[in-house]
Amino acid sequence: MLVAGVDEAGRGPLAGPVVAAAVVFPEGYCNPDIKDSKKLSSKKREQLAEIIKRDALSWSIVAVGHRRIDKLNILRASLLAMSLAVKRVHADFVLVDGNQAINIEIPQETIVKGDAKVVQISAASILAKVWRDHLMVVLDKKYPGYNFSKHAGYPTALHRTAIISQGPSPVHRKTFRGIKEFS
Repeated sequence: MLVAGVDEAGRGPLAGPVVAAAVVFPEGYCNPDIKDSKKLSSKKREQLAEIIKRDALSWSIVAVGHRRIDKLNILRASLLAMSLAVKRVHADFVLVDGNQAINIEIPQETIVKGDAKVVQISAASILAKVWRDHLMVVLDKKYPGYNFSKHAGYPTALHRTAIISQGPSPVHRKTFRGIKEFS
């Protein structure tokens, strides 16, 4: 049976997309280095992303942008990204990080803190985080002054100061507290 793991990155930031990834490994696959992306250094995530892409039977990454997040809300946008990521891999069963089922046709199980428990979900969390972090570096160059490459859009003091001094960028989530006050 082919089992996919799916997770997202970027629910908490004030800017940029939410990104989901799905990963299917060969049955019985084990790599003790693959764990929750939040517990790994950026360098280690980068290294593991290459190993995951090499070892996976299939993988996908999907981003749902800031405009759609503002239309749907962050929960619905996250679930949409995860369902789209799963639809791009071949799997018989899906393990979903968290407690919310996603809109797919194949059987699934939700696992709270699955990114710390299941290798497929851990791998998906790594791919999603690495892809999103790379995008935020690109957006940092496109919108200088917000320091996206330093905080990836999360609401740090540095980020809040930039928003106060410059106003929101075109990629900020307009419905999020800390941004909507500028509308």
